[in-house]
Amino acid sequence: MTVVWINGAFGAGKTTTARELIDLIPNSTLFDPEIIGGALAHLLPPKRLAEAGDYQDLPIWRRLVIDTAAAMLAELGGTLVVPMTLLRQEYRDEIFGGLAARRIAVRHILLTPAETILRERIAHREVPPDLPDGEMRVRQWSYDRIEPYRAALGAWLMADAHPVDNGGLTPFETAARIADAVGTGAAPVCEIVQTPEPTAETIAAGVLLFDEHDRVLLVDPTYKAGWEFPGGVVEPGEAPARAGVREVAEETGVHLDDVPSLLVVDWEPPQPPGYGGLRLLFDGGRLASADAGRLLLPGPELRGWRFVSEEEAAGLLPPVRYARLRWALRARERGAALYLEAGVPVG
Repeated sequence: MTVVWINGAFGAGKTTTARELIDLIPNSTLFDPEIIGGALAHLLPPKRLAEAGDYQDLPIWRRLVIDTAAAMLAELGGTLVVPMTLLRQEYRDEIFGGLAARRIAVRHILLTPAETILRERIAHREVPPDLPDGEMRVRQWSYDRIEPYRAALGAWLMADAHPVDNGGLTPFETAARIADAVGTGAAPVCEIVQTPEPTAETIAAGVLLFDEHDRVLLVDPTYKAGWEFPGGVVEPGEAPARAGVREVAEETGVHLDDVPSLLVVDWEPPQPPGYGGLRLLFDGGRLASADAGRLLLPGPELRGWRFVSEEEAAGLLPPVRYARLRWALRARERGAALYLEAGVPVG
């Protein structure tokens, strides 16, 4: 099962190309996530919708895109062609990572017409006459998103996707080029770690590693949004501390000589669709400057790493994970492990 995700700025011609592409790729089906956005207007209260400037900012939209794509492929098989602009890397990680967790390969295509062509196409887009504020909602919306597209293009899009310059091509010619790139493998499957979603509570072990300034190491996974501690889920029959050591070696290339000491045990309550479970943080100690300079990051799993202060971590970690870090640092100072529930010490 495969997804061909056609990305690009608004006005790049994604949907018209996708309609042509399903005739060129055998056993393929069109799935436009705009349908999910439209459905949310009937599913969510107006107040919740008003809180998001774009339906992509709603976690439920990203979740439903993943679940719907997986359900369609389970029903139909073959290839799903998805025309949808994704300009935020963390949303790309979440959606593509969620598909990879379901063993669905993703081929990421980026349409790259010149900006002058984009603006010309936007200027000539049809505005439904019965759409309130149609000019603003259709044309100006597209114009306003050229700058985020330009920023994403310079930051990560070109490294992540297979580009197709369709500035001088018809939708059919564009689709033919995409079909050829998919068929020959010129548009490769995205390298995303396939992390199956849990079906029950899990135990996860993280390891805190420090530099000579006592800043803590955080890593940026490619398969989910947000920064994290080195570590991962404990496998059946595996000791949690040993799991942390294994994950650190796999993710960073750092091999710890000693079993790390426990800092916190945090019970994470279930929050659908998640099952929660125990989250353990261990003290991996201070890395020598030479070791810190030789950190290795396998491309399919981690995008980046950095050593941060406690204050800097607050802007990178989700609130519960940051609370877990704060208490782990207090436990390290005091030399005594702490038991937490949802990031709050008890007992």
